[in-house]
Amino acid sequence: MFEALSSKLNGVFDRLRRRGALSEADVQEALREVRVALLEADVALPVVKDLTTKVRERAVGAEVLKSVSPAQQVIKIVHDALVEALGGGEADTGARGLDLNAPAPVPVLMVGLQGSGKTTTSGKIALRLKGRDKKKVLLASLDVHRPAAQLQLETLAKQVGVTSLPIVAGQTPLQIAERAMDLARRELFDVVVLDTAGRLAIDDVLMAEVAEVKAFAKPHETLLVVDAMTGQDAVNTARAFQDKVGVTGIVMTRIDGDARGGAALSMRAVTGAPIKLLGAGEKLDALEDFHPDRIAGRILGMGDIVSLVERAAETIDRDEAEKLAARMQKGQFSLEDYASQLKQIGKMGSLSGILGMLPGIGKMKQQIEDANLDNSMLKRQAAIISSMTPKERRAPDIIKASRKKRIAAGSGTSVQEVNRLLKNFDDMSAMMKRMNKLGQKGLMRGGLGALLPKGMQMPGGRKPF
Repeated sequence: MFEALSSKLNGVFDRLRRRGALSEADVQEALREVRVALLEADVALPVVKDLTTKVRERAVGAEVLKSVSPAQQVIKIVHDALVEALGGGEADTGARGLDLNAPAPVPVLMVGLQGSGKTTTSGKIALRLKGRDKKKVLLASLDVHRPAAQLQLETLAKQVGVTSLPIVAGQTPLQIAERAMDLARRELFDVVVLDTAGRLAIDDVLMAEVAEVKAFAKPHETLLVVDAMTGQDAVNTARAFQDKVGVTGIVMTRIDGDARGGAALSMRAVTGAPIKLLGAGEKLDALEDFHPDRIAGRILGMGDIVSLVERAAETIDRDEAEKLAARMQKGQFSLEDYASQLKQIGKMGSLSGILGMLPGIGKMKQQIEDANLDNSMLKRQAAIISSMTPKERRAPDIIKASRKKRIAAGSGTSVQEVNRLLKNFDDMSAMMKRMNKLGQKGLMRGGLGALLPKGMQMPGGRKPF
């Protein structure tokens, strides 16, 4: 979502880094470019003014201009200002997911416009609460206007393995809410997610309906779901709901799209309500906590290693990983192990999304795009391995021309793709063998270069041996 903004800001900072010392004019010029980048990213004008004013006050001073690394000092100041704009740096940021600190059953009211992803987000939240927090969740659709809306939530409830409120035709949203809370109390549910109806635009009927349900249910969390792709319209929607109904938090959906990111930067400052969750894809497990410091790091090209590690911990099968590690230590690595690795990586999401969390990867954006790294590549490689016989997976050396043709035909790929897979596997196997031969002490002495073949150079032209 922040690719364009990140690219422009990093261009500004790269020019600052080339100068050993900064003058006040250098800082002012950089701030003008930062201002333009933020405005082009669809950040609200009051937020841009506030952010650049804060940066100017901190950056134009002896501390920065006489610093050993003035450009790094400016980047840190911009980072801190971004964190504040996103809702961090306060005693209570509300940026660690949902607040369920209330007597059960805890009502969570979902509000928003039609098409923002509200019903899907309700399912995602239910899955998250059930799996991560071990909560007993009841899903209830209060949308009596959109055809099949209640059936959609019922289907989502079955997919995530939680209970949905039985559908009774002809009831009003308030009657459905009353029935949901009554059932939750009787059957000892921990959380009740009330999915209200949306509209194509904000109107008095919608607000009156939401207000009536809210007055009865007294939700501990009122979550506004907004589509990040709508830019400043998302900010306007959030402001209207906050003024007329009152929300405790915001969920931004479709952050994996090509939105310019300005809505996220504007949301907290314009509405006063914190962004609590991010919808990062269509899958029901694609829901993340919103961390202002991590998002600021992504914008400035610093990466987000913490989120990457957390995602890996949640998706990778620990037992499978330990078995694979043990086999690697013994120098045993087959195509079946390779296929298992591809499967584990696929669970973590899109390759571009994973790479986007690595520091400095923004500067390699074009190379990554040219390499066509997407999940379809992983699926093609998995299909190639599936088309092999068990003997071929354990001993790939026997795969010659005729076998390659058969495997390519069986997997719907080409012989060239089969060759590429086998080469990748050979390179990885060779690296595993070198790791096993060097041992821990050898790796510590030689570093990454010790794993590369003789003659191959490290970045910067340095040979590993």
